[in-house]
Amino acid sequence: MAESLVQSFLNLFSGFVDMPFGKELIIFIISLMPILELRGGLLAASLLNMNPITSFIICFIGNILPIPFILWFITPIFDWLKKTKHLSKLVNKIESKANSKREQIEKREFWGLLLFVGIPLPGTGAWTGSLIASMVGMNKKKSLLAAILGVILAGIIMMLLSFGVLKGIIG
Repeated sequence: MAESLVQSFLNLFSGFVDMPFGKELIIFIISLMPILELRGGLLAASLLNMNPITSFIICFIGNILPIPFILWFITPIFDWLKKTKHLSKLVNKIESKANSKREQIEKREFWGLLLFVGIPLPGTGAWTGSLIASMVGMNKKKSLLAAILGVILAGIIMMLLSFGVLKGIIG
């Protein structure tokens, strides 16, 4: 699924590729997005034949930018959105999805969050991990550190997969 989403975004932003810093902008935007995050950005960077180290730095920055906002502001925003007629169902759906993964983080707190963010599996990542950390009332500074370290771990794993194994398969 992630591969097809990444390919869709690459097709959508194909006009940027030849611009100065166009490839960098594409992977930055992909890394900012929930679901794809750094994992999708690094996959896109590999498909765009970009430098792995530069790609890692850009994707890392793109992926960690939303984390503080999610940790500090998502709960009040969700509380406010629940009061609206049209968005309350969406917020409840997002919270329900996050709550389904809550146990993975809540038991082990710091290490649970770090591994949840860092092991690139469907439904995990910095967005969801930060949302859950905020919902369970984890210490925000520890959560921020765990999420950042998790993004680094995910980045290392995805670098190996995207620029190593994947490059070997698709050339």
